[in-house]
Amino acid sequence: MFDTGNTGFMLVSTSLVMLMTPGLAFFYGGLVGRKSVLAIMMQSFVSLGVTTVLWYAFGYSLCFSGGEGAIIGNFDMAFLRGVDLNTVFAGSSSIPLLVFFAYQMMFAQITPALITGAFTNRINFKAYLVFLVLWLIFVYFPLVHMVWGGGMLAKWGVLDFAGGIVVHATAGFAALASVFFVGKRKVTDAPHSIPLVALGTGLLWFGWYGFNAGSELKVDAVTVLAFVNTDIAASFAAVTWLFVSWFFEGKPKFLGLLTGSIAGLATITPGAGFVTTKAAVFIGIFASLVCYLAVHLKNKLGWDDALDVWGVHGVGGVLGVIMLGVFGTTAVNAAGANGLWHGGAEFFGKQVAAVFCTALYAFVFSYAALHLINVFTPVKTTGKEEEAGMDEVQHGETAYLH
Repeated sequence: MFDTGNTGFMLVSTSLVMLMTPGLAFFYGGLVGRKSVLAIMMQSFVSLGVTTVLWYAFGYSLCFSGGEGAIIGNFDMAFLRGVDLNTVFAGSSSIPLLVFFAYQMMFAQITPALITGAFTNRINFKAYLVFLVLWLIFVYFPLVHMVWGGGMLAKWGVLDFAGGIVVHATAGFAALASVFFVGKRKVTDAPHSIPLVALGTGLLWFGWYGFNAGSELKVDAVTVLAFVNTDIAASFAAVTWLFVSWFFEGKPKFLGLLTGSIAGLATITPGAGFVTTKAAVFIGIFASLVCYLAVHLKNKLGWDDALDVWGVHGVGGVLGVIMLGVFGTTAVNAAGANGLWHGGAEFFGKQVAAVFCTALYAFVFSYAALHLINVFTPVKTTGKEEEAGMDEVQHGETAYLH
């Protein structure tokens, strides 16, 4: 009944995407000070649990049942009602629906966790949990439905292979909103462990193959294309950031190389299975240049996006969706569309409009949600808490022996 090759590949891809959330925890954990490592890592790990509960209860249903051409789905498949071991996923008749359920759940887990790097040391854990739930329900679930669940943007012809709109643009601009709400840190710590950042980068890069190649939902030529494009863009972006930062900062920085790779990975994501390998080269290089400038601009403007979530994921995600609108071609994927470079001006316009509206909505909702949460429980930490370290103050634990 099911294709064992496709099903096996999707189970592996699901596992790879799950690994990205612990990878993100290590990536962020290395970038903060010694006294706040556990706090920021926990914000990633807790999403694994909370998101799964919501996804099983009603999240999957809101994303992928009912509401054709709409903003949100319905509750027909809440608690996996009507789903058994033999239920086929309608979008790919060769895999069980439960595999698709699990695969998409991993995307839902990492997306809100991305936001946490922006407000490190400045948000109370209780407030973060409330924000996590509200953000999933009112931002992530509707966007998944509109783009991947047959909703409004899908009917309009907008494409997003693996999450430029749904994941990176939404999380990146929500991160920027949180920065404006919580303000600047009282204590600014340098990265305490670049080796931890490197470990996290390796896990993220490894997991990204499942993130992008797995989004084809089967094994074919497009799967291979998405896999190869992912590595090409990440590599060219990493090398570009290394040399650009070397030129401007005087020394080849390991952190620059690592950051560049993440910028390339985020930017290729929406077009991984829709563009040629040559386009992936350009996208990787351009991603580094634009994201590097975005981080520089952020610093100049005094926006305390602590771990550059907006500059890398937000700007990278938006740029990637626009680049898909430029370089997309049906020559490599008949399910895609021709971008501006191939005569598709209308498709380009749709991509630009969709990603800017998405970014704006994620920003506005996130800022408003933090205001609302603050009415019931304090969102911001105090200067004394920052100085003491979030690990001890919030969780009563420490990462290292003093």
